[in-house]
Amino acid sequence: MSTDLRTRLLDVLPGVRRDLEHLVRIPSVSADPRRAEDLRRSADAVAGLFAAEGFASRVVSADGGAPAVVGHREGPAGAPTVLLYAHHDVQPEGDHATWDSPPYEPTERGERLYGRGAADDKAGIAVHLAAVRMLGPDLPVRVVLFVEGEEEVGSESLPALLAAHRDELRADVIVIADSGNWDVGVPALTTSLRGLVRADVEVRTLTHAVHSGMWGGLVPDALITLSRLVASLHDDAGNVAIAGLHHGPAADVVYPEERLRAESGALPGVRWIGDGPVVERLWTRPALSVTGLDAPQVEGASNTLVPTARARLSLRVAPGDTAANAVACLRRHLEERVPWGAELTFTLVDTGEATEIDASGPAYDAARAAFTEAWDGTPPVDMGVGGSIPFIAEFLDAFPGASVLVTGVEDPDTRAHGANEGLHLADFRRACLAEALLLRSLGEGGPAAST
Repeated sequence: MSTDLRTRLLDVLPGVRRDLEHLVRIPSVSADPRRAEDLRRSADAVAGLFAAEGFASRVVSADGGAPAVVGHREGPAGAPTVLLYAHHDVQPEGDHATWDSPPYEPTERGERLYGRGAADDKAGIAVHLAAVRMLGPDLPVRVVLFVEGEEEVGSESLPALLAAHRDELRADVIVIADSGNWDVGVPALTTSLRGLVRADVEVRTLTHAVHSGMWGGLVPDALITLSRLVASLHDDAGNVAIAGLHHGPAADVVYPEERLRAESGALPGVRWIGDGPVVERLWTRPALSVTGLDAPQVEGASNTLVPTARARLSLRVAPGDTAANAVACLRRHLEERVPWGAELTFTLVDTGEATEIDASGPAYDAARAAFTEAWDGTPPVDMGVGGSIPFIAEFLDAFPGASVLVTGVEDPDTRAHGANEGLHLADFRRACLAEALLLRSLGEGGPAAST
């Protein structure tokens, strides 16, 4: 079945690789206002690539948000409509000295192409582009394109974009190319993602700093107070100890210990926290981390009691729970446990909903068959993701009748968001073939493929 598409893949891949490298060279960092023009250049480049493939594509925005690309290309009469999603914005690159090659100069080393956005998520754009080129004039489905420009900063204007272009973006099947695979050489379909609550908690014990010798032993300092409060968020085993949060089972997948150590970067003597199956702790149970702390630096610290201290809490919300419930439970826990009568300030930063996907039906059957064929007989794993992609919930709400397929090209060593982000080139080729096979299969199934 796939012989002709495998031949077409060899034909189009060099050009797709060049287009991907061109996109990587554009520093489209949505979090940096100084790079707004680069973000626009990136959107224009994406629109141009798909316009060259016969799409009616254009750059749009809503509510003052970042530029996105919307477009469509017609297919045979009566064929299902498939929406292809990716995002063209990227994370800040950080200190260039931590990269082994310049972050915006795509560089091949070994089996990978390195560069900011080479995987997350400009490779997603390239997979869509490759699939369309491989199918050429015989595109078997109507394709709608939506490439977002602010996914890395929370997709704030996404609801407005979906509302403004709802009729144009309506589809039977939605392919979201912004996730990952179980391992190099093992594909996956993402079927659950945790949500996110970020909040700042501040404790104050004094109106001003005082001498630690004069007042220590009587007056609590804010750092000790905050430390005790933060410590109450986990039990002795490391499980999140916030009452009222939801958790559930995960897929029956074994995550080998040697992979956990290698992929997490945990030191040899570090023990895992929490109880229960590993994949549940990573995918379907809440997790809480301190991701920032405001306190005096050790260097130059004086012998004074610190009057105020603040921490940023990152609470991952299990599928089946809601962000609103998680916020209420977290706030109540903190307010009930703040030590020694300290003054507590709770400030919500942002939230994102968790996602559970019903991975059944003809579209998912077609996807599993396509991935198995593209990976030479290796079937995809149905996996959860511990991180959050809140916009998926927006798509599910906006188009409740659509089958949503969450795919991607990342793997456990992609290092998305970090230095030396890299795309595994062999799996990228397989992902391109899989998407072309999927579109062909959905077209052969007709409208029934999405019901």
